Amino acid sequence: SLTPPEARLWLHIKGGGIEGLRFRRQHPVGPYILDFYCHAARLAVEVDGAGHDDASQIAHDERRTRWLAAQGVDVLRVRSTDVRDHLDGVLALILQRATGR
Repeated sequence: SLTPPEARLWLHIKGGGIEGLRFRRQHPVGPYILDFYCHAARLAVEVDGAGHDDASQIAHDERRTRWLAAQGVDVLRVRSTDVRDHLDGVLALILQRATGR
């Protein structure tokens, strides 16, 4: 199930909500489950809460990001607080990373 910030973001990106970009939620890639994935842009969007501030979790996230990059997947990490407090900025950042503009 989605966390509240993930659910909020999903409402705005599902069904091509960002300029027609289609995202899948809870999408498997290798041994990992991505919060959101846009195949056309090869972009994963991960919504990170406070648990991602722990040193061991940071190290795990870095290994995961490197592995995904080796598979050709770009990973964009956004803070759950930014989804809550600055959703328009998060959506603009996703669009920029997905399209390069």
